[in-house]
Amino acid sequence: MGEIVVLSGSPSEFSRSDHVLKYLGTLLKQENFSVTHISIKDVPQEDLFLGKFDSPVIQDIATSIQNARGVIVGTPVYKGAYSGVLKALLDILPEDVLKHTPVLPLMTGGSPSHLLAIEYTLKPVLATLKGQNLKGLYLLDSQIDKYKEHPIVDEEILQRTKKQLFYLIELVNNQASLVSISK
Repeated sequence: MGEIVVLSGSPSEFSRSDHVLKYLGTLLKQENFSVTHISIKDVPQEDLFLGKFDSPVIQDIATSIQNARGVIVGTPVYKGAYSGVLKALLDILPEDVLKHTPVLPLMTGGSPSHLLAIEYTLKPVLATLKGQNLKGLYLLDSQIDKYKEHPIVDEEILQRTKKQLFYLIELVNNQASLVSISK
């Protein structure tokens, strides 16, 4: 199967977003996908702050994303938008880094009042990078237990999350089929 890149935009050491993204990576591995986790915490601060698009770390991230069959981008909501460090990274990646790539956006937040942040902040920037946005997921902090192996504790949101994940898998598999037919 193909590779999926899971990109975490959370700068927090003990992040709900990170924990959910790692769980989704585990589910993808059970479906025989190879998964590459990229965390904003692993990017040198100097590269982000100075916009070093030509740094080896940034180049490696760009290559991983460009070669991925699908991408999941997750971030907590800060001040009604995605994290600033995620924005700093996205700003220095190539403008078409997500070209023809299905992307599952995911945000976590403390209240439902930030639900539209995914629609008005995260999805537009992913579309600017030429990603094919899926519906996306917004999880409340109360629906996540970051200390459990299976962190999504609300059954309804768990089923919705799995549905979106399997839709991503379906798109990735369909693209792989189209590529093999055209060869």
